[in-house]
Amino acid sequence: MSTAVGGSAKGGPRAGRRVSLEAPADLAAAPGYGARRLYQAYLAAWNRHVDSVLTGPQFAVLSAVRAYPGFDQTALAKAVALDTSTMADVCRRLENRGLIVRGPAPHDARAKVLTLTGDGVAAFREVTRRTRKLDQALLEGCPEERRGEIAGMLNELGALWEAVAERSEI
Repeated sequence: MSTAVGGSAKGGPRAGRRVSLEAPADLAAAPGYGARRLYQAYLAAWNRHVDSVLTGPQFAVLSAVRAYPGFDQTALAKAVALDTSTMADVCRRLENRGLIVRGPAPHDARAKVLTLTGDGVAAFREVTRRTRKLDQALLEGCPEERRGEIAGMLNELGALWEAVAERSEI
């Protein structure tokens, strides 16, 4: 729902009054609109309750590096659903903050393998604690026994939409 000042520039009958508008029905029925609303709400909640500096994609990379230390940047990008150019930018930022170290891969000098630094481990632990609290809050209106199913459905939907994005035509 949106609240705005109504009326036209010429001072129509609603000029200066606050009105609440619903999304048009055709827009509200579009899955992309719902996904965008979810994403915007998630970003706002992340910035307020988790970390306003460390982004969700940066946290995802820290999580993957923790789970798969010493793997190359390209493999880790796929694990966290980032394209390689975004992954390179995220890794550069994390490296500049001293949270990861990028080094040459033993099998390919062009590839970069990633490991967490001590500061990276500490940051990951603290942000994980806050993300778990956010996860609980985001799903608190859902039955507890269905929360895992809901998260799984969101991931399945993400995979389906990624496949649509890869198609040459729809």
